[in-house]
Amino acid sequence: MPHTRSVSMFISVGAGSRYEPSELAGLSHFLEHLPFKGTRSWPTALAISEAVEGVGGIMNAATDREMTSFWCKVASVYADRALPVIIDLVRHPLLDPTEMEKERDVILDELRMTNDYPAEVCALLIDRAIWPGQAMGRDVGGEPKTVSAIGLEDVRQYMERQYRPNNTVISIAGALDHDTAVGMLAEATADWMPGEPLGWEPVVAAADDAPTILLDTRPAEDTNLCIGMPGLMMTDPDRYAATVLNGVLGDGMSSRLFQNLRENLGITYDVHSALSNYRDCGALVVSCGTEPARAAEAVQATRTELLGMLERVPDTEVHKVREYIKGRLLMRMEDSRAVAAWLSSQELLLGEITTPDETASRIDAVTPTDVLRTAERLISPQAFRLAVVGPHENDTEFRAALSG
Repeated sequence: MPHTRSVSMFISVGAGSRYEPSELAGLSHFLEHLPFKGTRSWPTALAISEAVEGVGGIMNAATDREMTSFWCKVASVYADRALPVIIDLVRHPLLDPTEMEKERDVILDELRMTNDYPAEVCALLIDRAIWPGQAMGRDVGGEPKTVSAIGLEDVRQYMERQYRPNNTVISIAGALDHDTAVGMLAEATADWMPGEPLGWEPVVAAADDAPTILLDTRPAEDTNLCIGMPGLMMTDPDRYAATVLNGVLGDGMSSRLFQNLRENLGITYDVHSALSNYRDCGALVVSCGTEPARAAEAVQATRTELLGMLERVPDTEVHKVREYIKGRLLMRMEDSRAVAAWLSSQELLLGEITTPDETASRIDAVTPTDVLRTAERLISPQAFRLAVVGPHENDTEFRAALSG
């Protein structure tokens, strides 16, 4: 990316909540925190921060169900100073027991903080409703009980299995040529030996008698709602049609959900839908917040818009959404960090990379017939799950609204 002034480095490891035993839920996330406490060459958290922030750079990490990522973005002239730091995070963390106990308290505080945000609680509840009793439905960060049970040896053994070169992708994007990037990495990874990583837990469909509504009753001025249903895996041929379907339904201010629930009915400040895709499953989730007195009305209106997708979408609407999706995608690719993330996640999870231009072409090929077929695969009242967080004593009104 010679037009940029930055270089972004992304290290993606096949480690996440789907790889963990239930009694150690949160292990991947715990491990993600610990390298920032000190490494072989940068032995303190301050030394790590200063090495990158001292040249104006930024760095962070994130854990999801199937991947843990460490990333760094710096001005291109400092790439050779930043890369050794981020490599040391995944290769040579000190895993100091004293620092681990400090970080345990930090993570427990992070879990408590999440519980203070009703929208985040609602998002966790809808995952549990779609995938009950399994890794896909758990909080990636774990629970206080499981995080408290994780020991240093658990962390060491897990890192020994997962943080291996054959389970890792390193991507670099920005104002740095290919040969220079490869040369920088060759020395830093020369003695990194492959291993046999753990497998991930396959998804299990919810039983017929699984609850369709999960309610968290708490005093609040607002009610947060999520209506979700199982979606498509990341390799499904209909995934591009599903992206267009989601655009029509609830991605952006011109989507059906936003225009109806906000502009026409005035029920909510923000309403949107989102797709998630994983190795063997996925989800389509609509989220909004509204005043408690109108919460059931919001559920009913959302249900109506979902079922409306089972009618053929006009060509003009599909065309509008295709252009919206392509424009957002191509603009996002101006950022070196977004490009590095795009490359590493696809290579790790799919074993192949679709370029932004190829993706745009596949979006362009989606027809109204494709959208309708995909809607018929995904959307049915029997598949609906509802999560509610707010001042409601029971789910009676929501059950009526969800069933129509």
